[in-house]
Amino acid sequence: MISDLVIIGGGASGFMGAITAVQSGLRSVVILESTLKVLEKVRISGGGRCNLTNSCWDISNLVNNYPRGEKQLIGLFNRFSTIDAYDWFQKRGLPLKVEKDGRVFPSSDSSYDVIKCLFNEANDLGVKVFTNSHVKQVIRIDDGFNVLVKGSNYYKAKNILICTGGHPSGRRLAKSLGHSIIPPVPSLFSFSTAENEIKTCSGITLDVQVRLTVNNKKYSETGSILVTHKGFSGPVILRLSAFCARNLYANNYKCELKINWLCMKENEVRSKIDLYKLENVKKLVLKNKPFSKLPKRLWKALLLSVGIDCQLKWADLSKCEEELLVKCLTNKRFSVISRGPFGEEFVTAGGVSLKEINFKTMESKICKGLFFAGEVLDIDGITGGFNFQHCWTSAWVAGNSVV
Repeated sequence: MISDLVIIGGGASGFMGAITAVQSGLRSVVILESTLKVLEKVRISGGGRCNLTNSCWDISNLVNNYPRGEKQLIGLFNRFSTIDAYDWFQKRGLPLKVEKDGRVFPSSDSSYDVIKCLFNEANDLGVKVFTNSHVKQVIRIDDGFNVLVKGSNYYKAKNILICTGGHPSGRRLAKSLGHSIIPPVPSLFSFSTAENEIKTCSGITLDVQVRLTVNNKKYSETGSILVTHKGFSGPVILRLSAFCARNLYANNYKCELKINWLCMKENEVRSKIDLYKLENVKKLVLKNKPFSKLPKRLWKALLLSVGIDCQLKWADLSKCEEELLVKCLTNKRFSVISRGPFGEEFVTAGGVSLKEINFKTMESKICKGLFFAGEVLDIDGITGGFNFQHCWTSAWVAGNSVV
């Protein structure tokens, strides 16, 4: 028997593609998952809560969250965007909530409810799901494809949809069918630094302005940073790591990080310190700070990093010490020496070349009947639900196009 569509990969894209394809008119759709469990990435994402999209409804703003694939996603999101994904899940009985930072989660805070929604919908539509079915080879034949699975099993398909995420198996299959692969490199990771000056502040979160210099190329972001025992993480660092992933990889993750802890200009900080000195001459610098935004631990660490005596009174702070403090608060430099672990979604930059895909249909320009969706493509987003949104969108378009 020949299936209308065989989907390789039982993740977010695979299930969305299968459900959409059946609803669009296909009769026989099969999902082949190489592991023992489907939708495993959905289960572990967001700390088990599953950040399934973002409330960034404006498409022109939405695409700015994708370091690679921004141009191609404009057209795709005009067909199935964040609001469409939100409505899709709600209409299938999954209540959702939007958090202050724009991330969208199931109201239950449980990824299992997202899995249940997708799995039940696919099951009700007659989608056949086979786990422990690693695809070894896909062979082009006259009327479609032969899909060879471990254990000498095989399936015949009129069409193939590859949805293997960042796993190398999908890229290997794509290459065997004539596609070019952009070598994958890590994206969404923390930074490890050489300096130990503020590692006593591990766990502190603060909104800052950050500048990163890699091989004379400069990147800037403003947002929330997390001080770790090894360096820095948090949304602003993850965003930087995504947008300069290839440059960082090429430079062996060695670069200079500059932090403006106050998001203020030097002259503003200097003026505020001068005024504070006049009003607090007899008070200790350590216990009395002009900037309420700075946590006490961080204030102490920054003072020590520039050699200011913690027993010093504001009246005794010299002009030289004040200038050192101003520079430290607005332009503190750190040497990044390596990347930390992958972000929770294990995102990579790289995959099937976008030049070889028809983004009106998600079909290969090289091999008729071959479709792609999700992270197997050279498209990736920052943290915040954007990678799942690309999965829902590209798979929805592919599922509609196979028909």
